[in-house]
Amino acid sequence: MDNDIEYNEALKKLKTYGQEQVLDRYNFLDDNKKQKLIKQIKNIDFDQIQELFIEKDKKIDDKACKITNIEYVDKSKLSKEEYERYNEIGTKIIQEGKYAVVTMAGGQGTRLGYVAPKGTFKIGGGIDKSLFEALSDTIKEAREKYNTSIPWYIMTSRENNNATEKFFEKNDFFNLPYEDVKFFKQGELPMLDTNGKLMLDETGIIKLAADGHGGVFEALSKNGYIEDMKKRNIEWIFISGVDNVLAGLVDPIAVGLSVVNNTLATGKSVVKRNPSEKVGVFCKKNGRPYVIEYTEITDDMANAKDKNGELLYGESHILTNLFNIKALEDISKNKLPYHSAFKKAKYMDKNGEIIKPEKPNAYKFEAFIFDAFESLDDMSILRVKREDEFAPLKNAEGEDSPDTARQLYINYINRKNK
Repeated sequence: MDNDIEYNEALKKLKTYGQEQVLDRYNFLDDNKKQKLIKQIKNIDFDQIQELFIEKDKKIDDKACKITNIEYVDKSKLSKEEYERYNEIGTKIIQEGKYAVVTMAGGQGTRLGYVAPKGTFKIGGGIDKSLFEALSDTIKEAREKYNTSIPWYIMTSRENNNATEKFFEKNDFFNLPYEDVKFFKQGELPMLDTNGKLMLDETGIIKLAADGHGGVFEALSKNGYIEDMKKRNIEWIFISGVDNVLAGLVDPIAVGLSVVNNTLATGKSVVKRNPSEKVGVFCKKNGRPYVIEYTEITDDMANAKDKNGELLYGESHILTNLFNIKALEDISKNKLPYHSAFKKAKYMDKNGEIIKPEKPNAYKFEAFIFDAFESLDDMSILRVKREDEFAPLKNAEGEDSPDTARQLYINYINRKNK
């Protein structure tokens, strides 16, 4: 009887939004899948989904916005006095146990031809370490250096959470204390077809997709980990992706810079290789920190240089950012804007057939972490060297591939051990 009531309530909700096709395959599902589908329908914000579809092609009108360059500090060019000042401040904060690390690891290694959580991908080339292990090494070294605990919060996804947790258990958490390694799942949003209709995945329930790295703030809050950080007296949180094997996870200079500048965030950057490199760059929009995408920047802006002959808009955003707990909490309370992407997505049709499209057929909606910057009055930018802190692993071959990341990692280890 309860099942009939829940079904009728779900159907009524779907009819309100013209989405009743979601139940086309309901009678072919087992009881577990039926419950999952009904729960999905209950939890979806259909007003939000409608709005996202309506706004999917809307372009942001930046004509009324004033875009200017942003000041940065070059880590490699700090004077001895500056370096020591920042380092002393940051070191004290880390030693007092007020620092935590968040790694965004919700993706699979699909683009690498690897069917498993991306963090479990092995660096290779004689290095028998996964990305997770390489990052854990950085945290372990910092724990020893500063004689403190450094909690590690790892954002997974529905798709890879179980495999990720089992991987850590199998590897005994890489000798980190179990209580200092926490897992949480990122949020998801339904994918929509070209008519704005919800789609079914290959198992017959609503097709969902991860809501982008900008969802990290809300996911931390929903899973109780911002509160966990506050209980641990954490003040500074470093957030980066799992696929940068050289990410400087524990950086007293970045902390000290934020404290001295009285900013609630610091973004790390590397200088663009050339004006046409396809990367988002730090800037200011109407006086607030912002990242302008390479698709939005004009040729004149891309080629503009300062009095020293350096690119005026040359600070690439590399997804390695430090946030004060206050900023993290404030950002988590507000929804970041979603960006739409038109993708190829497998789905189940009303006849139960699995359709594998040859061209894009569905809209995916994602939030980006840099959209949070606009909520800040200001932020510090710390330019770092690519060879020291940026070895992304995104593509199967060519640029930002296992080959390039591996070589950068080997070179870094060799320099460090000299």
